[in-house]
Amino acid sequence: MAGNPPPRLYETAAGMLNAIGLQNIGARAFVEEKLPKLREMKDVVVFANVFGYTRADYEITIQILNEGEGIAAYELNVSCPNTAHGGIQFGSDPRSLDEVVNAARRVSQRPLIVKLSPNVTSIAHMARVAEEAGADAISLVNTFMAMAIDAETRKPRIANVTAGLSGPAIKPLALRMVYDASKAVKIPVIGMGGISTAVDIVEFMLAGATAVEIGTASFWDPVATEKIAGELERWCADHHVFRVSELTGAMATE
Repeated sequence: MAGNPPPRLYETAAGMLNAIGLQNIGARAFVEEKLPKLREMKDVVVFANVFGYTRADYEITIQILNEGEGIAAYELNVSCPNTAHGGIQFGSDPRSLDEVVNAARRVSQRPLIVKLSPNVTSIAHMARVAEEAGADAISLVNTFMAMAIDAETRKPRIANVTAGLSGPAIKPLALRMVYDASKAVKIPVIGMGGISTAVDIVEFMLAGATAVEIGTASFWDPVATEKIAGELERWCADHHVFRVSELTGAMATE
């Protein structure tokens, strides 16, 4: 392809497409270089995100991380292609999901959170598979597969052609999936997907989440999380909510 290749990140009107991949320095370097510095930070809880392209990758990564001090839990990213089984995502196939969670559970010395893919027929079924395989909690949703095309050049706007969509555009879909998953399992559910305000957090909690994650908003504002946390504190005070946990699953049905 002549000229500069398309970028790996593209902002839409209400979200962000990215095909950056899972860039990092590796588990061994993280344990030796990053983790000691994180332990020096007060009031910081570290959750290590784990991914791989084979079941063995997950096992080896967790075994390395087990050697490090100061990690509270592992979050398994199962939206990666299983190269040993034709490239299908671990999180899109119940059998693959069961295998990778079971393998991680056997070697993990810490609580295990499984981050589910939304690109499935039934999120409730996949949530149950993760729970039965040994997950201590689940988090959802990861990005939705999407794409964008430049009408003038007729070329894809993303170098990989397809990419993951995140941001406010996916919030209604993510909210529904958190609701479905929370009804299907007894373990905690961590909600995410387009959270950019305190009210967004409240909605996810009402849908059944016990905690939330914020991602794309931090691309727009590096201190978005701190701001949203402050907004949430004020919202709870205004609405006489004394503990955020009071909101979990408290959506009115009538």
